[in-house]
Amino acid sequence: MTVVVVLEDAAADIESGRQFYNSFEAEVGTYFVDSIFADLERLVNLAGIHPFHFGLRRMLCKRFPYAIYYEVEDETTFVYAILDLRRDPVWIRNQLAKRD
Repeated sequence: MTVVVVLEDAAADIESGRQFYNSFEAEVGTYFVDSIFADLERLVNLAGIHPFHFGLRRMLCKRFPYAIYYEVEDETTFVYAILDLRRDPVWIRNQLAKRD
């Protein structure tokens, strides 16, 4: 079991996703955030088993087309990004490069 630390940029990704989904219908953004937090809770037990993408481990989110990009150091999992997989892969790679 590991401790999951959501870094500032990843927290901003969650807020951006909340705003995006709320722009379609009220409260969908709240559901998005709740779903991401559930995924982060799963990461406590699953950290380290996911494949590498763009230099970080990537866990696919369960309910939304997002991925959690993270790194494990000792007993701590650092979440660098939570990104929409519908974006251009070049954009995703550039986002992750900025956050290393």
